[in-house]
Amino acid sequence: MSIKNNIQNIKSQLPKHVILVAVSKTKPVSDLMEAYDAGQRVFGENKIQEMAEKWETMPKDIQWHMIGHVQTNKVKYMAEFVDLIHGVDSLKLLKEINKQAQKHNRVINCLLQIKIAKEDSKFGLSITDAKSIIESQLFSEFKNIKVVGLMGMATFTDDMIQVKEEFEFLKSNYNDFKKLKTKNFELSILSMGMSGDYQLAIDCGSNMVRIGSSIFGARNYN
Repeated sequence: MSIKNNIQNIKSQLPKHVILVAVSKTKPVSDLMEAYDAGQRVFGENKIQEMAEKWETMPKDIQWHMIGHVQTNKVKYMAEFVDLIHGVDSLKLLKEINKQAQKHNRVINCLLQIKIAKEDSKFGLSITDAKSIIESQLFSEFKNIKVVGLMGMATFTDDMIQVKEEFEFLKSNYNDFKKLKTKNFELSILSMGMSGDYQLAIDCGSNMVRIGSSIFGARNYN
């Protein structure tokens, strides 16, 4: 199967309202261009430097999503061009994104990453911590960020009942958070679901899926 066929195949199965983020981390620009030529315009990277290098060389109508864990000292390298930052898990990080976005006179869209998995290795905020960020005085003063949704990663398990429960937990909190609308907090995106569980995620209310290996094949970490 070619990358083009994979993209077309996946897109044909996605409901119209669901955004496909092609997770292109570790993949060469030639692979990304094959996806681009098949009509894909949203790409997700988990390393800021790699994303910046690809942004430099690739067409400028691409939306770049930062899907990995973000270190505050790296934000400046993507502030000029990033479209959406998925893994926002602290007020400190939001403050830095706001500061760097201000330098480029733009507003950067963010998703709060909620910890829904049972594994310790996954980053993310508890619901309580997320609420206290949104309700904090400091957050209300940020002019150069906008939180537009929530993101969550389910436990890496074959137990789909557990995965479904985790997705439903996030969807229910997403519905609650939607009511808290402010000028820099207005939710429209629920990002959950990857190659192994995106169909289930969509059934549970996801409208953005992050798919890598089903498009580009296995990753090369050498």
